[in-house]
Amino acid sequence: MQALIDIILPVFLVIGLGYLVAWRGVLGDASMDGLMAFTQKIALPLLLFRAIWTLDLGQSFSIPLLISYYTGSLTCFVAGLLGARFLFHRPWEESVVIGFCCLFANSVLLGIAITERAFGSDALTANYAIIAFHSPFCYGLGISVMEFVRARSAGQRNRDVPLIVAKAMFRNALVIGIAFGVAFNLLDITLPEPVTVALDMVVRTALPAALFALGGVLYRYRPEGDMRVILYVCAISLILHPGITWGLAASFPLDDAAFRSAVLTAAMAPGINGYIFANMYGRARRVAASSVLLATGMSIITVWLWLGTLP
Repeated sequence: MQALIDIILPVFLVIGLGYLVAWRGVLGDASMDGLMAFTQKIALPLLLFRAIWTLDLGQSFSIPLLISYYTGSLTCFVAGLLGARFLFHRPWEESVVIGFCCLFANSVLLGIAITERAFGSDALTANYAIIAFHSPFCYGLGISVMEFVRARSAGQRNRDVPLIVAKAMFRNALVIGIAFGVAFNLLDITLPEPVTVALDMVVRTALPAALFALGGVLYRYRPEGDMRVILYVCAISLILHPGITWGLAASFPLDDAAFRSAVLTAAMAPGINGYIFANMYGRARRVAASSVLLATGMSIITVWLWLGTLP
C-alpha cells in the first residue's frame, strides 16, 4: 500500500489535476491541446534527445532486454489485431488500430515517471534503451500493417508501402528526437554550456507538463459504447504484455534494474499515441480514446500489483 501512495499516486494526481482543470473549464480545449502539442513536439523529443545523447550505448542496449519487452509488444499487437477481427468482427482497418493500442504502451509519460519515483533517476538507463526503439518500432509496425491492409483493399501495389512508412516515421517528433540523440552520441558531439543549460530547463518541464496535459485531453474521451472491445484492450495492455515480459525477462540473465524497467514499461496503459494513430486513419477513434482513459485509471491498481512482483 505504501508503494501505491508514495510512487504511483503522485503521478496520477498530476493527471487528475489536468482532468479537474479541464472539467471545471479553467483551461479550455485549445489550451490543453497547445500544452499537449508543446510536450509531444518539443519537450518530450528534447528529453529523449538529451537522455540518449548522454547514454552509454554499448552498456545500455541489451538484446535480452529488448527481446523481453518487444516480444510482448509484438504478441499484444497480434492479439489485439486478430481479436478485434475475429472475436469482435471489426473491419480490418479498425482491427489494426485496436492492435496498435495494445502495442503502444505509455513508456514515456507513465513509464519514466513511475520507474523514477520507484527506483530513482539512475534506474532509467534500461527505460531509455527500450524507448529508443519504441516509437520507430510501434509506428513502423502499425503504419506498415495499416498501409498493407489499405493497399490490398484498394488494389494498390504493396511496393509503395515502404515509402509511405518512411515519410510518416520522419514526420514524428519523437522519432526525430531519438535519431538526433543517437547521432550526437555516436559522433560524440558536444554543445556549449548555455545551450545545454537551456535544454535542461525545457527537459525538466516535459514529464509534469505532459502528465497534466494528458489529464486534460483524457477528460474529452469518457468511455462510451464498445465496452467489450475496450476491456479487451485493457486486459492485453495491463496483464498480457507485462506477463509475457516478466516471464521472458526472468529467463534471461538480466540485472534487477533492467528487469524492473522492462516489466514496469510493459505494464503501462496504452499511450495517447494510440488515439493519435486512430486519428491519422479515421478509424476506431472512440475505442482508442476510451481505452487510453480507462486503462490509465485501471493502471493505478495493476501497476501497484506488478511493482509487488519486482525484486
